[in-house]
Amino acid sequence: MDKVLEVCDEALRGIGVIPASGWGLKPEYSCFDAKLRFTVDVGEPCKTKCRCGDVIKGLITPDECALFGKTCKPMNPIGPCMVSAEGSCAAFYQYMRETV
Repeated sequence: MDKVLEVCDEALRGIGVIPASGWGLKPEYSCFDAKLRFTVDVGEPCKTKCRCGDVIKGLITPDECALFGKTCKPMNPIGPCMVSAEGSCAAFYQYMRETV
């Protein structure tokens, strides 16, 4: 890995850019870098009331999100925290909620 990759800044959904949190190809391998080879407009992040970023940052608990247990449930996840059983909102929904 050290031969091909180097640490780089990476954007995380709901959080923003975190310095030195990702891996990127070293300059000598840039001809294989899809980010450089292809022009892909990822556009603006979707506007939603999902507060997954705040949950991940520890600013709120999952049940403080207005969508939690209402429109956002394990069978209809709105944000990444509810998508998998390991997600913070999905785990809270399964094990910690009292009434939803």
